[in-house]
Amino acid sequence: MTTRTRILRRIFSLATLATVAAAFTAGLAPSAFAQKTVVKTESKEDIVLGGSIPLTGVFAFAGIGIDQGIKDYLTILNEGGGIKGRKVKYVPEDTGYKVDQSMAAFKKITSQNKVSLYYADSTAFVKTVNPELERNQNILMTGASFAREISDAQKYPLQFMVGPNYSEMVSILLQYIAKTKPGAKVALVYSDTEFGKDPVDAARIEAKRLRLNLALEIVTPPSSVDVSAEVIKLRRADPDYTIFHGYVSAPIPEFINQAKALNLKTAFMGTFWSMDNTTVMRMGANADGFLGVMPYRYYYDTEGKSPMLERIRKMRPEYQSTGYIQGFLSAMLMTEAVRRTLEAGNELTGKNMKTALSSIRNFDTGGLIGVPLSIKGNSIPIGRIYKADFKQQKMVPASEWISLQ
Repeated sequence: MTTRTRILRRIFSLATLATVAAAFTAGLAPSAFAQKTVVKTESKEDIVLGGSIPLTGVFAFAGIGIDQGIKDYLTILNEGGGIKGRKVKYVPEDTGYKVDQSMAAFKKITSQNKVSLYYADSTAFVKTVNPELERNQNILMTGASFAREISDAQKYPLQFMVGPNYSEMVSILLQYIAKTKPGAKVALVYSDTEFGKDPVDAARIEAKRLRLNLALEIVTPPSSVDVSAEVIKLRRADPDYTIFHGYVSAPIPEFINQAKALNLKTAFMGTFWSMDNTTVMRMGANADGFLGVMPYRYYYDTEGKSPMLERIRKMRPEYQSTGYIQGFLSAMLMTEAVRRTLEAGNELTGKNMKTALSSIRNFDTGGLIGVPLSIKGNSIPIGRIYKADFKQQKMVPASEWISLQ
């Protein structure tokens, strides 16, 4: 090898080393000097939960509790570090329980924020907003509606309900009846509204399946009315159980008071929105023994382990409504869907969050529901029968937890 060749090779080697060193200094890969190293960083922007919340109007009795329940759970979550270091921001608007105001609130909130989660105030709004969710594709929604139609995951792929639908609630009541008194005679009293009529067809089918005698159906306006003629019908049918659906309170107390005056022995029952402890106790002493289905534990329930209820009682020493518990659990499950989505490394799209939500199996709610829950569809068909005890001024358990899954 000539002296010139050795010098040229040395120069080339030095030049190569210098290029590699420069590449490292510039943060480039030594095997591809022009290729930059990309460092993936996680977003720290807030996750937004919007809400059409009825803080005024006919549903404010529930909306105020729902709103506070959402706020309290997010306070606990954010104080604990949020979700993978990201805070959850709550952006509600009052709707007065009116569909047009709910839609206006939704459009306002989603136009001003990058919304991932949303709480809806009514069945009518849920149906109206569904096409918007389909177009948006980035929002997971739950809310106050337990309408059977929302259980259709193909029609409502980006929504779910935090509890059993209305048909499932009545099915839980009928299963309790069939176990307590096989072959019992049952009356169904419901309001002449979409809400009231929702579970009627399913109730007929379920009663037949359970070999119960659905002896009477009564339809009334959804308010306080003269029910004396309807009570006479009840007396003639003489049912063992009478199920009310499609009401919050009136005309349930009127039915109960007149039935007691006629010495009817029927056991009266209700579904979720008539089952708040305060609502039942306001019916008066004649409602002692009133039964109903409840998807959650009551605020004051100390049975078994319930660390989340204990946390709530420390935050809120006064009684909190079943609406509060529903709002609290709604925020818990929506944010759990977010957590699972992010931990899987997926974007926060509606589809990804719904898939993550549907992966929930044997989930511990901290005692808000008395058994671990699994989400396999758009509803959570679990409930328990509670009974009014006027001496204690409390709804007390009358059954074990009943699951339709």
